[in-house]
Amino acid sequence: MTTSNLTIRDAAQADLHGIMEIYNDAVANTTAIWNETLVDLDNRRTWFDARKAKGYPVLVAELDGAVAGYASYGDWRAFDGYRFTVEHSVYVHRDFRGHGIGRRLMEELIARAASNGVHVMIAAIEAENAASIALHTTLGFRVAGKFSEVGTKFGRWLDLTCMELKLSTV
Repeated sequence: MTTSNLTIRDAAQADLHGIMEIYNDAVANTTAIWNETLVDLDNRRTWFDARKAKGYPVLVAELDGAVAGYASYGDWRAFDGYRFTVEHSVYVHRDFRGHGIGRRLMEELIARAASNGVHVMIAAIEAENAASIALHTTLGFRVAGKFSEVGTKFGRWLDLTCMELKLSTV
C-alpha cells in the first residue's frame, strides 16, 4: 500500500463516522482503549464538540477518501495546575496499520501542541503494546513509569506504561 496521497488535516463533522468505526474496532478488538462499550455517532459528536470547544485539535489521516486514522489531545487532569499538560490519543484503522500513518498523525499533533503552548504531552499505553511504545520512543517520548494491573479487559489485568514528551523548557 502506498501512502503518498495521505493527507493529515483537521477533522470535520463528516469524518465522525470513520472516527467512530476506528474507535469501536479498538474497543471490540484491542487493549488500546480500556472501554468495553461501543459508541454511537452522537457520542463521537459530543466528544468532537467538547474537544473543539476547548480549542483542542482533532486530526484525521485521509487516504483515498477514507479516514485512515485520527489523533487528538485533551486535558490530562482537571486541575488548573495541569493546564499546560495534555494527554493524547492516536488510532489507525485496522486496514492501514503499519504504514507510518500513526507517525504522521503524531508529528502533526506534536507540532500543534507546541504551537498551542503545551509544555508536556502524556501518553498512557497498555504495557504490552510494543508498537505504540516504540513509536512514541522514536518521537522523543520517554517512559516515566509503569502502573501494574490498573485496568482490566478481556478477562485479564492490564498494566499501563506512561510516557512523556517535554515540548518546551520554559
